[in-house]
Amino acid sequence: MEAAAEPGNLAGVRHIVLVLSGKGGVGKSTISTELALALRHAGKKVGILDVDLCGPSIPHMLRVQGKAVHQCDSGWVPVFVDQEQSISLMSVGFLLEKPDEAVVWRGPKKNALIKQFVSDVAWGQLDYLVVDTPPGTSDEHMAVVDTLRPYSPLGAVVVTTPQAVSVGDVRRELTFCKKVGLRVIGVVENMSGFVCPHCTECTNVFSRGGGEELARHAGVPFLGSVPLDPELTRSLEEGQDFIRGFPESPAFTALSCIAQKILNEAPVGLS
Repeated sequence: MEAAAEPGNLAGVRHIVLVLSGKGGVGKSTISTELALALRHAGKKVGILDVDLCGPSIPHMLRVQGKAVHQCDSGWVPVFVDQEQSISLMSVGFLLEKPDEAVVWRGPKKNALIKQFVSDVAWGQLDYLVVDTPPGTSDEHMAVVDTLRPYSPLGAVVVTTPQAVSVGDVRRELTFCKKVGLRVIGVVENMSGFVCPHCTECTNVFSRGGGEELARHAGVPFLGSVPLDPELTRSLEEGQDFIRGFPESPAFTALSCIAQKILNEAPVGLS
């Protein structure tokens, strides 16, 4: 029987949600960011742990790139994204001297940093900690799961796009979750159609329905489809809060529904 982990800096974190993908380029970090914003919009206090070591893009998406990470008696203090301090972020991007610097580290050093991120960030009280993981099933991916497993994560959100290549990679990701005993909250199909900014009609550029079909065959929940939306892209480029800025967007509706389904996963009385 696995020993329980010392709560430490995660003692005040009520729920941990991992965001996974079978391959890069499917918008995993975008979904992680917008999910955190949607949870905040629902009145929750949220932390984001960006352990996508080779592609730490969330600081840019939240307009906090270049911010300094300070130390306290408990460890690193995460960067607060808003004045209300309702979203905090820790990312390897804050530790790089230059934003374009590549993380050229071997596996053991990456794994050690991941473990340090889990144990040494002083999150304080959080309703949800959203963990943006590396793509695939690499060493660092396994290190994230192994390090967080003792803290009983709520589960994993697996992101795909509609194309068959992406769906095939995510099928392997679901197999990985099963092998390591990580519960799958559900599958999200990202880039599911293009929303015209003029008439709001949705065109299925990359086909549609692959994620939902995959979820059905795998026996896991399908959380929803998020369409391509120019306003979402612009918000991420400019570091703006899409959830607050575009409540009439179809992407807002999709992201809010996905967040609500995750909220519903929390045990009664602990949401």
